[in-house]
Amino acid sequence: MRMIFLNKKEFDLKVSQALIGAMFLLLAQTVQAMPSSFADLVVEQRDTVVNISTTKMMKVQPRMPQGLDKNSPFNQFFHDFFGQMPEQERHALGTGFILSNKGYVVTNNHVIDGADEILVKTRDGKEFTAELIGSDAKLDVALLKIKAKGLQAVKLANSDKLRVGDWVVAIGNPFGLEQTVTAGIVSARSRVIGSGPYDDFIQTDAAINPGNSGGPLFNSRGEVVGINTAIYSRSGGNNGIGFAIPINLVDSIFDELRKTGHVERARLGVMIRDVDQETMKALNLKSKDGALVPQVQSGSAAEKAGIQAGDVIVSVDNEQIKNAHDLPIRIARHHPGDKVIVGLVRDGKRLKLPVIVEKMESDEKAVSAGKKNKMTLGLALATLDEDKRKKLNVRVKHGLVVLAVQPGSPAARAGVEANDVLYKVNGQLVKNVPDLSKIMDKVEAGSTLRVMMDRHGNQAFGLIRLPKKSK
Repeated sequence: MRMIFLNKKEFDLKVSQALIGAMFLLLAQTVQAMPSSFADLVVEQRDTVVNISTTKMMKVQPRMPQGLDKNSPFNQFFHDFFGQMPEQERHALGTGFILSNKGYVVTNNHVIDGADEILVKTRDGKEFTAELIGSDAKLDVALLKIKAKGLQAVKLANSDKLRVGDWVVAIGNPFGLEQTVTAGIVSARSRVIGSGPYDDFIQTDAAINPGNSGGPLFNSRGEVVGINTAIYSRSGGNNGIGFAIPINLVDSIFDELRKTGHVERARLGVMIRDVDQETMKALNLKSKDGALVPQVQSGSAAEKAGIQAGDVIVSVDNEQIKNAHDLPIRIARHHPGDKVIVGLVRDGKRLKLPVIVEKMESDEKAVSAGKKNKMTLGLALATLDEDKRKKLNVRVKHGLVVLAVQPGSPAARAGVEANDVLYKVNGQLVKNVPDLSKIMDKVEAGSTLRVMMDRHGNQAFGLIRLPKKSK
């Protein structure tokens, strides 16, 4: 072995050269992380992005002549004449992306909500009639399916690792201009914009415009980090502030939408609020981080686990809870029956309690009913429970409560009303939305459903005529 001895001056010179070399290497890596072009990313991912167009049949409300007296005989004439006007088609455009090569497509719920027909157009110009598998209005996500072969699916990233300042790319169909590419950076994370209880948006300055809704937001590696959903604008165009749903927030519900068409959310069973300055001093807390629990629901998962009123929840599965808004978002990533570890502060001491989260009592929207025939009834439904049974004064013990009826829908035309309880369809008992879905999957387009209802304790019967299959 040959050994070389250096004096101090030579040694210092070698060390300096090594440090300079390391700095240049680090600089080179940094420069590489800032792409000079996104062309390769676009070429690799453009086939994963699709155009979505919807058709909705709507009745046009005519403008009655001004000054016409309501008691005038002409008033009834205009009412009878215009009331028989045919429905008109309304069209809307959006964007989506291919989740798997089996034909599953993701978009926003507001893109397809209430649509009678959904068309998915791939980059090569082929069009497919899409089947609505399920949707979640609270997260504004919808899952569609098309019968197509040779599809290229996206890769999903871990959006929790996304940093403010990271490059992002949006591909979509703004104003109907297909395959439009815009780029920018992540401007902020965890934005609350007042759209719902699970606001946790990625803010970006990549140009997002009407028509981009439902499209993918890619990181610089070509992985989907979010679903473009909303813009902040006074003019209707891009003002440099767009919002995307973090993909981690919705990734956990895709399998559930495939299987059931809707989402069952988890909950702890606690009332929560932010920790203010006064509370921080009173409870001898070191900061205002966490969610204060002023009330624990009797018999809830939280009570069973030992959570008490006055506790401050500071973490879920070792993930920090910064405020009250943060807690339901963390719990929403879990399913009923999951075990979570809740970290809390009680009397100045930190505790960790295992909690088996329970099902949230929420409205079940029957978007998946009749998915095979691409038909919807136009009803928002929830399972009848003892509390609803008493409030509605109904006799039946099982069924589906009608929460809302979509105007102009098959159910509306059949005379179904809000607060009716559907308990039998085509002679079969229905206790929940899956029961109704099974019946709908067996009926043909254009046929008629026989519906038995309990209306405030009185029996009611209706015939719901299903729409004919689209050509």
